[in-house]
Amino acid sequence: MTAPERRQAWIFFAVALGVIAVGFGLREPWPADEPRFVLVARQMLLSGEFLFPHRGIELYPDKPPLYFWLLAMAHGVVGSWRWSFLLPSLLSAMGTLVLTWDLARRLWTPRAALWAAVAVLASFQFVYQAKRAQIDPTLVLFTTLALYGLCRHLLLGPHWRWFWLGCFSAGLGVISKGVGFLPLLALLPFALMARRGWDGLAPLGAGNRLRWTGGAVAFLAAISIWLGPLLWVALRSGNPEHAAYLDNILFKQTAQRYVDPWHHYEPAWYFLEVVALYWLPFSLALPWLLKPWAQAWRARDARTWLPLAWALMVIAFFSASAGKRDMYILPALPAMALAAAPYLDAITQRTGFRRLLLAFVVVLAGILLVGGAWALWGSPRFEVRLVDERGLGSEAAWLWGMLATVGGLGLACALWWRTRGALQACALLMVLLWSGYGLVVHPLLDDENSAAGVMQRARAVAGPDTGIGLVGWREQNLLQAVGPVTEFGFRVPPAQQLARALDWARADASRRLLVQDMRALACLRLQEGPDAVRIGTANRRQWWLVTPAAARDCKLPMP
Repeated sequence: MTAPERRQAWIFFAVALGVIAVGFGLREPWPADEPRFVLVARQMLLSGEFLFPHRGIELYPDKPPLYFWLLAMAHGVVGSWRWSFLLPSLLSAMGTLVLTWDLARRLWTPRAALWAAVAVLASFQFVYQAKRAQIDPTLVLFTTLALYGLCRHLLLGPHWRWFWLGCFSAGLGVISKGVGFLPLLALLPFALMARRGWDGLAPLGAGNRLRWTGGAVAFLAAISIWLGPLLWVALRSGNPEHAAYLDNILFKQTAQRYVDPWHHYEPAWYFLEVVALYWLPFSLALPWLLKPWAQAWRARDARTWLPLAWALMVIAFFSASAGKRDMYILPALPAMALAAAPYLDAITQRTGFRRLLLAFVVVLAGILLVGGAWALWGSPRFEVRLVDERGLGSEAAWLWGMLATVGGLGLACALWWRTRGALQACALLMVLLWSGYGLVVHPLLDDENSAAGVMQRARAVAGPDTGIGLVGWREQNLLQAVGPVTEFGFRVPPAQQLARALDWARADASRRLLVQDMRALACLRLQEGPDAVRIGTANRRQWWLVTPAAARDCKLPMP
């Protein structure tokens, strides 16, 4: 690499770190998943139980524990959940960008490497997930490292140690979210390409059976870090909860969830919509990529088609299941960027692409400007709904002002730079938008989204030493609880939770119940008075602090 190329790389990674990290430490964990994961990690640290995760008093079998271990480690290093819970996602996102850039540099050129990393960072879905404490950024790091190791061996090798590391990383992906094995599917197109004599494959030679077997050993070794001790304890303990946990985590949450899902139903073409919309603005280049990809196919170029074939396999794999969520295909994004890398420099010089990119900037900036200004000086339905649902007051003006400012600046840059400066206008708009999200949205919505405000108000009303029982609770309520609290199961039906809570509360006249205003608890008398106090709104849910007398009309099941 030349000195200018190194300087460009350092500038890019500095910008990437700023875009992903802006807003770090300005909020608590937000639903849907963040409070659950942080709560599980916190209970691991408090209980010392790292093999069998818990959510409150119940086992939590939905996900393998590696990500929770990483959250616990981050807290151990930083000492604060607020300042640590986003750290695994931040580091994973930066690691993914580095791996994508380095592999593209080795496969192509430093210029192509920069475009590959830019394509990943530019995609809405990547940055949004990187700013959240979800498992997916960590999973993407492991799948990208696995693909990196495989490509270092299959395309740039032979490098058996990289192959083994790739297989080991795929195993770490498995104990993060189950589907970490997906990078190993790249061996299928590799085998077909090798059989048909494609260009760009490493001269691996014949034989090497033991070395290939070493990949399977490395893969299983990573999984056994968790599964080995888990099976040893569960099968020897005789605890029926441990047996149920094994059945759930090994079968229901893997094969059954894929073959016979019970939620998140989407049509077969759903992920085409995700690629088109959630991968913007990178996805705007896809029409121009079809021709060079077709030429690479005819030229039997494995450097392009091995990562591309794997990305298409990932999309097809998840499309085959009826249950779909947008982030499922995020591991395919770095591979797609790798396949696009050698062509993006030429594509971005084309007038047609720049016009399309400029149109994207104008439309997005226009929506932000009009929406923000309308909410500032009018009362559109979306503004009224958001303010009511989130319990916002005059501070909502900061949100609308931010949107209008970002949109106005983006639109001004687009009109000033026009087609020739479309790339700069798009980059500036993305940086401004993500900065506004981190610096304005994070602190503005934090009390309501995190339930911290509700839990603090509940404690202030109940008193510092009063026991509070949670009924119809969400993970953020238990995570943000202040002072002594008790819960009666998360998966337990709300009516049964209430029955248990009433028995608990009647044992001490000072105890109170924090209940959610919901249809399943409609029998409660939720009216301001001596037996019920409205605490507030969190996550679009109303919460009340009540005495057992508020349930005098309820006919409840046995606790």
